[in-house]
Amino acid sequence: MKASSSTAGAGAAAYDGIDSRSAAAVMQAAADIALVIDAGGIVRDVLVGIGAPPIGETRKWLGREWVQVVTAQSRPKVREMIQEVAVSGVSCTRQVDHPSAAGPEVPVSYTAVRLGPSGNFVALGRDCRALAQLRQGLIEAQQAMERDYRRMRQAETRYRLLLQLSAEALLLVDAASRKIVDANPAAGRLFNIPVKRLVGKSFPIELDRASGRALKQLLARIGSSGRADDIRVRLTNRGRDCVLGATLVREDAGAFFLVRMAPAGRGQAADFAGGSRLLDAMEAAPDGFVLADGAGRILRANRAFLDLAELVSEEPARGRSLDRWLGRPGADFGVLLATLEEHGAARLFTTSMRGEHGAGAEVEVSAVLVSAGAESCIGLTIRDVGRRIASAPQGVRDLTAAVEQLTGLVGRVALGDLVRDTIDLVERHFIEAALKVTDDNRTAAAAMLGVSRQSLYVKLRRYQLDSDDSAESPAPAAPARR
Repeated sequence: MKASSSTAGAGAAAYDGIDSRSAAAVMQAAADIALVIDAGGIVRDVLVGIGAPPIGETRKWLGREWVQVVTAQSRPKVREMIQEVAVSGVSCTRQVDHPSAAGPEVPVSYTAVRLGPSGNFVALGRDCRALAQLRQGLIEAQQAMERDYRRMRQAETRYRLLLQLSAEALLLVDAASRKIVDANPAAGRLFNIPVKRLVGKSFPIELDRASGRALKQLLARIGSSGRADDIRVRLTNRGRDCVLGATLVREDAGAFFLVRMAPAGRGQAADFAGGSRLLDAMEAAPDGFVLADGAGRILRANRAFLDLAELVSEEPARGRSLDRWLGRPGADFGVLLATLEEHGAARLFTTSMRGEHGAGAEVEVSAVLVSAGAESCIGLTIRDVGRRIASAPQGVRDLTAAVEQLTGLVGRVALGDLVRDTIDLVERHFIEAALKVTDDNRTAAAAMLGVSRQSLYVKLRRYQLDSDDSAESPAPAAPARR
């Protein structure tokens, strides 16, 4: 290379005494990898940067053309850099990929610089694997955000559709401020007020004093216990009675009342028309919907649920217990029923579906318990989440890390001991997972694992997972035998 005018004089003396060994040290410090290449494009030396990760079997590159140690897609870039360095003495930076027998291709960003009049040049490279992983993570995060946004839009569309089709007047009221947050067209017709003007008004509206007091008591009971029977109220604008019911809906840190109002004594024809449209919407919904009695026996199910259960029609499902298809045997469905009995609702309950012909799917369940006098029923929505992009559960990462630690003992511990320790580690992990899923119900955990209770108790004592022992001295992850 030609020295600039600033270094052509006295400054050039600063480069005197730099030999090949010093130049090599500079290259190793400045780059992850440096290739010394002659005028014919042959690799004459390979210098790996200090502390740089291995890029491949670089010693096999010696004596070979530079274009032969990169992938076929990268060869045009290498030829362009060789031409540029021959003309101008330095090339533009380009990313090329090196094949690797141990895994995926290794991306490296190279800049070529001519060394002197002999035509030899050096290609200084930076390992781009970390950057490639960051880019891949960014792409996956963007895809996940797009999927979440699409699901939110679909949920909002279904919500708006149900509001529009409902023959009952529906009002969403903020529990703290008592302001109407949303309303459907039927509510506008009932109060003879446009929907846009209803939103933002204080609730209740158009009710006489006695009805207002009864409504306040109703909302107070719902806020404390989560449920209350419907009441009869009178509208002052039309002088007619209505049946009013409400449900408490919690969302993030806030709470809302979903208020339902319908004229009292209306004809069966109006009831049938509104109910028919609502059932049609539920039947066409893309998520599974099931109506079951208090014991979990199916009363109605839509097409999406039948597809998950691999059933041709609704008839084989009616009267059967939902746990035949939903949840892991002996665990999930009982936990879901207990949650509904205690809280009245369950959201985003993660479990699985089992089809009649062996197909399975990971699902999320949201359910509500509705009481009507002495009888009660359960409404469940079931969403297939098997295609979601998600990272591995924490337990899987912990197990993987423990196995990697055991792998580090290869060569220092006999193979038989390593195999036994790995089996113990995996067995302990799955026992702990079963106990966690069943809320420490050992009978249900034994059924889930397919072992007898006596066998489970023996393993609990062996791994010091018994409550009496583990409380005193928690057991470490099975160490390798030395």
